[in-house]
Amino acid sequence: MNSMLPDITEKLDHILSGLPALTPELVLIAAFIASILTGLFVDRLWRHSTFFITVIGMALSALYSGFLLYEPNADGVLFGMVATDAFGQYMRILIALVCMLFVLFVNASPDFRVHRKKTADLYSILIAVQIGLNLMTLATNWLMTFVAIEMVSIGSYLMVGYLAKEARQTEAAMKYVLFGAVCSAVMLYGMSLLYGLTGNLDYTSAQHIQGLNDASPLLVTLALLFVFTGIGFKLTFVPFHFWTPDVYQGAPTPVTAFLSTAPKIAGIALLAHILYAWPEDSFAYQNLRLMLVAAAAVTMLWGNLAALRQTDVKRMMAYSSIGHTGFLMMAVLAYSAQDYTVLLYYLAVYSLMNMGVFMLTGYIESRTGAVNVAQYHGLGKSMPLAMICFTLIMISLTGIPPTSGFVAKLLVFTAVFHDWQATGEIGMVVLLIIGALTTVISLFFYFKIPLHAFLKTAEKEPEMKPLRYSILWLAVLLTVVIWILGIFPNWLVG
Repeated sequence: MNSMLPDITEKLDHILSGLPALTPELVLIAAFIASILTGLFVDRLWRHSTFFITVIGMALSALYSGFLLYEPNADGVLFGMVATDAFGQYMRILIALVCMLFVLFVNASPDFRVHRKKTADLYSILIAVQIGLNLMTLATNWLMTFVAIEMVSIGSYLMVGYLAKEARQTEAAMKYVLFGAVCSAVMLYGMSLLYGLTGNLDYTSAQHIQGLNDASPLLVTLALLFVFTGIGFKLTFVPFHFWTPDVYQGAPTPVTAFLSTAPKIAGIALLAHILYAWPEDSFAYQNLRLMLVAAAAVTMLWGNLAALRQTDVKRMMAYSSIGHTGFLMMAVLAYSAQDYTVLLYYLAVYSLMNMGVFMLTGYIESRTGAVNVAQYHGLGKSMPLAMICFTLIMISLTGIPPTSGFVAKLLVFTAVFHDWQATGEIGMVVLLIIGALTTVISLFFYFKIPLHAFLKTAEKEPEMKPLRYSILWLAVLLTVVIWILGIFPNWLVG
């Protein structure tokens, strides 16, 4: 026992020396504990206490992430299981922004305000999920990757079923849990295969890369397919997307907005870290790149074509989200670890657009009960501000100038074209063609809502329920930001 004491002391010193690089997560842990205590003892005296604790914790987390941008990268944090580079810091800030928007959305949502469970427990769950999301963006070790994905997944299961009171909502939560559990088991088996092939769990290490090069190509391919089952579950790319429409439709609208944004940010960051860590001439890199090209092409096509047939607004946006995942994967393929600004721009713009759309969807549903496109008849006249913002965001999602959605797609298409010129890879040409084709296809389902709202007349005036306007004004603010970032993209890209 005495012989082990120096080793334990050395390990503790190493852990403590790396804690400053994890200050955002330490702040979130403190906020998590505080949110539980306020939910138990303070909310009965002041019902907004947990809300403010949550927002303050997330804001401080983003602030500390900003400070760490100006610090030298910390090497070997948690024995090399995480990397605190600038890319990870920007992702932390973006995740914190999306989580704060979700908190504001929940606080203004009538479904959560009147429900017997209230919102304190949901805020605590969200903080735990944000810690997992942050670790996903920083992980350089398969074990840390698995732990982070499971933190996000378990919290997401609870969030989807938080307000379950109908069969449809319970079904959505059960589908999510069952599909997620299977994907996690398959991913863990794939990681065990990678460890067996390399003897190392750090996927950035030379030993791991050399082990993959020396192993049987068939076994490496099989292991990567198993691992990316779990990552595909978070990113909802084809063929791991089956749960998405039912869960998005059955979950509370704020939770749907969150699931369509924050986990995708972390998943794309993880995917980029893995791809950028492996040498371009290695078999593992070439194999993974081929998988991503095929998955991106099929995801863009399937997501947009399936969205054409949808009449429920949330299901339509679920398939739209799947289609955008293909564009995000295309952005990952087109850029390198030294040039990730456009990837960050696309992620930021996509998050703002999706949050804005679901805020307006939730607002309209709460006021009128409209959930299908046909029920939007005449809403352009009775709810002009909401429907104008809805239309403007739909224009940006389609990629029409001068919106930020247009700039994001243009930058990605340009990068893919330059990549094809440099490498001559036929897959990049295929992605360019499919990306342009699906952009045209998306016009036909994105403009369904403005068409029904402004050009068709309702048989009778919809009954308007009284509702606070905080969600609407937040959606208006996001709409303005989306258009400003389209006119002045350098404000974000620069």
